[in-house]
Amino acid sequence: MASSAAGCVVIVGSGVIGRSWAMLFAGGGFQVKLYDIEQQQIRNALENIRKEMKLLEQAGALKGSLSAEEQLSLISGCPNIQEAVEGAMHIQECVPEDLELKKKIFAQLDSIVDDRVILSSSTSCLMPSKLFAGLVHVKQCIVAHPVNPPYYIPLVELVPHPETAPTTVDRTHALMKKIGQCPMRVQKEVAGFVLNRLQYAVISEAWRLVEEGIVSPSDLDLVMTEGLGMRYAFIGPLETMHLNAEGMLSYCDRYSEGMKHVLKTFGPIPEFSRATAEKVNQDMCVKVPDDPEHLAARRQWRDECLMRLAKLKSQVQPQ
Repeated sequence: MASSAAGCVVIVGSGVIGRSWAMLFAGGGFQVKLYDIEQQQIRNALENIRKEMKLLEQAGALKGSLSAEEQLSLISGCPNIQEAVEGAMHIQECVPEDLELKKKIFAQLDSIVDDRVILSSSTSCLMPSKLFAGLVHVKQCIVAHPVNPPYYIPLVELVPHPETAPTTVDRTHALMKKIGQCPMRVQKEVAGFVLNRLQYAVISEAWRLVEEGIVSPSDLDLVMTEGLGMRYAFIGPLETMHLNAEGMLSYCDRYSEGMKHVLKTFGPIPEFSRATAEKVNQDMCVKVPDDPEHLAARRQWRDECLMRLAKLKSQVQPQ
């Protein structure tokens, strides 16, 4: 277990992402302070974490070597940000995706932290150059973007500010690995980072194919769940190319002309019109009605599937 002398981790914001981070860091043996502006929000978050950890333990899916009770004993709430950051080695911001709100939080942190703590944001799309602009401790600032739900999907995108110190990236990378996540480095900032750029490219073409009447929404999803997604759970698009021929050079020699021909037929960025959205929603609601109860049940099913997939991957993938 990490000792308090090694410093603690502070989570700023106790929503879904903040709670997930708290659980991940506690699973890694770190003391965690959960800060929010209202005491009641902290109490609710701690109760939610307790229930979730107990369920994970029962399912044999709790991360780390400590029991649920041992992990829970490492997490405490703190309604005072000055007290929360005292002795912190890493601060993970998880407030809503609002640039001005996040900038306000980081300006506040900037005025009270020392030169050693890492200031990290969970933002999914805000550029580090905007988020950390003008901060005294900008060398200690980084984006560590998790994938929802973070407890079951290990990827974390590390995106530095142009002035972020290399040691900040290295320390954050090592910390993410220590808590069982899978960090990757985005070498320079770009809108949407890497995961969302890939995700939006897929969504964009999926939308066009449905809008143009080429495929139904439910059949479109089958292409991913029963096709591409099957192999993408274990190998990425570049390794897929490498394995689908006698190596990458062979693949490009064979298929690059055909790919370019198809890519030239792609249409403009979709407008995501209301008419198409209603058509897609109608199809989606056949499988999952869009009321809170059905959506929550389906998310729980998704999380259980991800949990089982993570177990399988740990058994079959070389470490």
